[in-house]
Amino acid sequence: MANLDGSLQSSRVQIADSPRAIQDYCWEQGWTDGLPVVPPTEPLVREMLSGYDGEPSDSLGRIQPGNSNVTLEKLAVNAVMAGCLPEHFPVVVTALKAALRDEFNLAGNAVTTGGAGQVLIVNGPIAKELGINGDAACFGPGFRANAAIGRALRLAVRNLGGLIPGDMDKATLSSPFRYSFCFSENEELSPWEPRHVELGYDPSASTVTIAAILGVYNVMESTVGTGTAVLRTLAGNMRGVGIPGYYHLGTRSQILLVLCPEHADEIAKSGFSKADVREYIFANARMPIHQLKDLAHYGNRVWPNWIDQTNPDTLVPITSAAEDIVVIVAGGGGRHSAWMSGWVTRVCTEEILRSL
Repeated sequence: MANLDGSLQSSRVQIADSPRAIQDYCWEQGWTDGLPVVPPTEPLVREMLSGYDGEPSDSLGRIQPGNSNVTLEKLAVNAVMAGCLPEHFPVVVTALKAALRDEFNLAGNAVTTGGAGQVLIVNGPIAKELGINGDAACFGPGFRANAAIGRALRLAVRNLGGLIPGDMDKATLSSPFRYSFCFSENEELSPWEPRHVELGYDPSASTVTIAAILGVYNVMESTVGTGTAVLRTLAGNMRGVGIPGYYHLGTRSQILLVLCPEHADEIAKSGFSKADVREYIFANARMPIHQLKDLAHYGNRVWPNWIDQTNPDTLVPITSAAEDIVVIVAGGGGRHSAWMSGWVTRVCTEEILRSL
């Protein structure tokens, strides 16, 4: 267990004992995302630290873009402010560890003018234990664990990484994903093995997957009768001028495809595995060069050598390889799936442990 008797290094301030005064002070210091926060009192911070085995001063690494050292104590302060419970803290720690991996490139996706947001996807038994929703309305509000865990990461990026709007945050429009975005895979209603098992983790393990996304595209399909037709609809929705993936192939940018259970079931009954879904999307979510040329990001394209740029009819895929398409099953009843356009970064997964 955490050393609850260890000294905490955070500075203390005395504020008038009123909700308004506390919120105003936190806002004036630039510590909030604009919404009210839970006051990070010493007892609450110590209670948060009790959910993870380590010393308050233990370092998780340096967070960009501000290059600040992240300790368990500093992260616990932000988790308290976000509304987390101590049992949420291992997920928050793991999410932060994933965000700090070099291949995730937080320094890049945090400050881009595109306003990329970080999405967390939880797999394994801990999702049910903590009530992390992966069923109906899982992208939206109303679920404490989803909201608090996702917000804790975002407050850490803001308060520890220095991503303050108008300062290091130069997003043109930004995104509501920069408040909080966390959900779980709906493993019970998925016809396939879940994400963490695909990656080689034991089914009894729990993981957090983090991705940097620029948008969520809802795909409604309610009348076709085969899994192939569903996939055709999805691939068709992914073809559009200005979608970053078509211009950033050389960066190995990834996309997320979130299939609702009804679509996933229909696709599986048509004989498709998750790997088959990736291959289908890779083969069919393509655009000819003549439709991309001289538009959007074309002047700054990063294409691998195997793209024949001399032929205007060359079909450019949305990702550089089928394995760069991450397939997740989530959501409730109804025939709405979604895909998420990635930024120039890799999707990263970490196992949730209760100690460093």
